[in-house]
Amino acid sequence: MIKNILITGAEGQLGSEIQALVMNQKALRLLAGGQYHFTDQSTLDITDVEAVYAYMQQYKIDYCINCAAYTAVDKAEEQEELAQLVNVEGPRNLAKAAAALGAKLVHISTDYVYAGTASGPIRETAVTDPQGVYGCTKLAGEQAVLAELPDALIIRTAWVYSSFGQNFVKTMLRLGQERPSLSVVADQIGSPTFAGDLAEAILRILGQEEAPSGLYHYSNEGVASWYDFAQAIFELAQIDCALQPIDTKDYPTPAKRPAFSLLHKGKIKGNFGLQIPHWRESLARMLKTLRY
Repeated sequence: MIKNILITGAEGQLGSEIQALVMNQKALRLLAGGQYHFTDQSTLDITDVEAVYAYMQQYKIDYCINCAAYTAVDKAEEQEELAQLVNVEGPRNLAKAAAALGAKLVHISTDYVYAGTASGPIRETAVTDPQGVYGCTKLAGEQAVLAELPDALIIRTAWVYSSFGQNFVKTMLRLGQERPSLSVVADQIGSPTFAGDLAEAILRILGQEEAPSGLYHYSNEGVASWYDFAQAIFELAQIDCALQPIDTKDYPTPAKRPAFSLLHKGKIKGNFGLQIPHWRESLARMLKTLRY
């Protein structure tokens, strides 16, 4: 039976990786019989509740994967109203339409819902305490989704990068070839997430017989600082650029970043039988797609 799958924010990193899986037909073995509907703001404004309902009704959507988000962490401090609209009202509208039409919703969230003060891998049951507008709106978006659709699937992820769009990896590749040296923050700890791996995981989960729901964490395996991440990028891409580790206080930004956001992934691996690659392995695969 064909399932109609809506992907919002399809031109972003995660949405683009899902599109790539569909284009190379890898999606078929992850979620058989899927008919994909890729939308961006120009084709479906998720902040318009009537438009969302009409679209999902017209195309008989069975699954919605919400990749749309306001992710400009620093700009969000000045554009709180816009962040609220995209990160809270948009997900609420999708959840409301999904509830009315009997569709399943997968909503992507972030490690920024945590304060970043943990001393070990963070479980889904940990207390949330976002420190900036971006994190606050993403947490409010989760709450809005669950209020409308209690059996939604919410996946919190972190440090996302992809061969599509702009991200830390691409910035390091560019700067590493332009400059003889760079300073990179070394006291923020987490694990990078290759959006291609997350895309595969989502389709694999939806391809299982039981309709999944609940709150889960997903990032690649392993532990790194941004400095460690940059070192690996230069090593794998064979870029000769000297790196200098610095503290967060030496690189001030408008929004506060979590100092520690290593996510515990035992729940998603156990419930869905996922094998999650190490971040260095995934980084190497991604760089090959960029011909490094």
